[in-house]
Amino acid sequence: MPDPMKEPAKEPDGGPIKEHFQLRETIVTIAADRQAHIEAAKEAIRTHRAALETFILSDPYFQLTLEPYECPENAPEVVKRMVKAGNTMGIGPMSAVAGTISALAVEAMVDAGARYAIVDNGGDIALINDRPVVVGIYAGQSSVKNLGLVFEPRDSITGVCTSAGTVGPSISFGIADAAAVFSDDVSLADAAATALGNEVGTGKESVEASFKAVKGIPGIKGALVIQGEYIGVWGQIPGITRARIRYEHITKA
Repeated sequence: MPDPMKEPAKEPDGGPIKEHFQLRETIVTIAADRQAHIEAAKEAIRTHRAALETFILSDPYFQLTLEPYECPENAPEVVKRMVKAGNTMGIGPMSAVAGTISALAVEAMVDAGARYAIVDNGGDIALINDRPVVVGIYAGQSSVKNLGLVFEPRDSITGVCTSAGTVGPSISFGIADAAAVFSDDVSLADAAATALGNEVGTGKESVEASFKAVKGIPGIKGALVIQGEYIGVWGQIPGITRARIRYEHITKA
């Protein structure tokens, strides 16, 4: 799963800063230049998690289904985004929960004035960055190690979300050590990473074939898969560089 592992030097106003935050199953790392921006992210997480939990109480099937879901018109924003992303990929809405929470939190940070904001929700990352950011890829026991993705400065939110069959607690029907998807729609990136990871079996041919899960989906920029000794890429992805993974910075669910 990704790890926002390299930070620029501190600015005169004291930034950037990083904070770990947990609210029940949501475990995030938040990075920003100002504490007020971090507080905005935390408040957004509280608000949208509460809305999600209330909705699940009204329909527990929403949390359990692995199939597309029919969304009520009066559903909260967090639910609408999750449903749209899951339905696009032909899977259940919970496949997009972490990326959706990340995106809503970063949107709140931007509304509070942030131009540098990262929320890493267990490997599902939303970010906006006015300086280069290197995101490390953690692929468990794979022999492919110490790789980073270079996100160049941008003035809009983007996302990188990761699924794995060998790392972390999320449901996956594949055996990818890391299956990452890049999209400006962070909810879509999350659901697509799940769908991509589900397709990954063993060996080079399986890695190459897995990209059929995300090809042709509007809004998906590119994808990356690591399985064992193999790494495959498709579409447009950030630049790849050698990077020292700081394991203590990995946000673990």
